[in-house]
Amino acid sequence: MESVPVTKLSTKGQVVIPEEVRRRLGLTPGTRFIVFAEPGAVVFKTIRRPDPKELAALLRSARRAAKRVGITKRDVSRAVAAVRHDSANGRRRRAA
Repeated sequence: MESVPVTKLSTKGQVVIPEEVRRRLGLTPGTRFIVFAEPGAVVFKTIRRPDPKELAALLRSARRAAKRVGITKRDVSRAVAAVRHDSANGRRRRAA
């Protein structure tokens, strides 16, 4: 039977990821994670920098979709300005 790596939480709230797991997943110092909490489980998901080609394709797709529904750059600028204004005043905007 294969042994399962075990770790523990430090008094500072830190968790050491066992070397075997770090090596297998290619985790290096500075690797960033998002953390999900489930009853009885904590899940760490690595955050990877998006591939520039994937990002460019996503932006092209978003621009085409915005054009189809008539959203202009000016509309986006106004929406951003409104959110920044509300954020600066401590208010939350409700989703439309």
